[in-house]
Amino acid sequence: MNQNLNKLESEKQYIDIYAQCRDMINNHSNRVMNSLREKAFEDFKRQGFPTRKVERYKYTNMAELFAPDYGLNLSRLEIPVNPYDAFKCDVPNMSTSLYFVVNDAFYDKALPKAELPEGVFVGRLADAQDKVSDFYGKLADTSEDAITALNTMLAQDALLIYVPKNVKVDRAIQVINILRSDVELMVNRRVLIVLEQGADAKVLFCDHAADDRKFLATQVVEVFVGDNAHLDMTCLEETHYKNVRVSNVYIDQKANSRVDHNVITLHNGVTRNRTDLVFSGEGAECYMNGCVIADKEQRVDNNTLIDHKVPHCDSHELYKYVLDNKAVGAFAGKVLVRNEAQKTNSQMTNQNLCATKEARMYTQPMLEIYADDVKCAHGSTVGQLNDKALFYMQQRGISLEEARSLLQNAFIGEVIDRIQVEPLRDRLRHLVEKRFRGELNKCEGCKLCR
Repeated sequence: MNQNLNKLESEKQYIDIYAQCRDMINNHSNRVMNSLREKAFEDFKRQGFPTRKVERYKYTNMAELFAPDYGLNLSRLEIPVNPYDAFKCDVPNMSTSLYFVVNDAFYDKALPKAELPEGVFVGRLADAQDKVSDFYGKLADTSEDAITALNTMLAQDALLIYVPKNVKVDRAIQVINILRSDVELMVNRRVLIVLEQGADAKVLFCDHAADDRKFLATQVVEVFVGDNAHLDMTCLEETHYKNVRVSNVYIDQKANSRVDHNVITLHNGVTRNRTDLVFSGEGAECYMNGCVIADKEQRVDNNTLIDHKVPHCDSHELYKYVLDNKAVGAFAGKVLVRNEAQKTNSQMTNQNLCATKEARMYTQPMLEIYADDVKCAHGSTVGQLNDKALFYMQQRGISLEEARSLLQNAFIGEVIDRIQVEPLRDRLRHLVEKRFRGELNKCEGCKLCR
């Protein structure tokens, strides 16, 4: 009864906020985003927050995450900070084209001129609405997911990354999301990525919390990858234990395209990542990799769906977790192979280490296959550090703490090695090592965090 009451109270506060502030929300947004807002509102009212009886949300109590009374910056008050002067990310010296999103607003003041090929656009969706009318909201179905509906009805700004036909972006596009506030705050980020036929780009998202406040961040990312296009996208979270992050990523791949999608969680409070990838053109391939390092009472829930709609597509998925103290992890991955998707090749692997008896890991890899000429496999393991290996290393003068760190590094290293961008791969190895040594507890060089 109490859980149902909390659920109704959580839903009501957002329904009331929208009903009372819809004019303000619309006035501080743009035509394309406003066009879907009312439908999203009705979809959210109809669905409400998903309970644990909903298969894709069985490991996280969503209503509980949204229950606190967070503030919302619906009037779009300016945050007094220049991140280019005040912020330095943990992933420096990569010769990236650098951009910032402060809370849920694209920061375009004092913006250095990025060296991007002709026709490439990185900026506010409102400044390029003609480019996105055929894309925005087409993958993120508000009638199917209440979190996506909530984000769609409240989000007021959106980041657009657009790469035209046959254009290759050599420098990685790096977007640093900064959470900044003097009060407890909810932000609703929206991202749209469009790669036209034959385009090639690398995108890195880095999430950071600059203030010691409670933050609730929802995020919806829609990704369209055209024929023969290639997208390499990495999402790195380094926030803090007061942060709640709920991210839904939707990817559509056309014929002969390739997507490398990496999700790295190094520091967080509660994180819930959902990734839905659809093969809508033959000959496409994807590589989905994830690693989680969690301790104390942190929680990380990754939920993935790879939908093979057409023949001759390959999917490769590897997620690894290292959980310490009382951390809780969850992985639920599903590969759906439809009737027409003959010659599908799919491999899903989830491997996990629980460093203490109190840590908990829930894992549910799934295959749903309706075609008969396929090669599909999945596997999952949950274990602890090898006592014999620890004893062997201690016999040779290595301390127990150092031995544990070395084994955990080697375990996570398989995921890091799959990252294609070499400078990022090297930097992540360094950050992972520091994380296991307990040295990584805030952003290095960040003036905001001092």
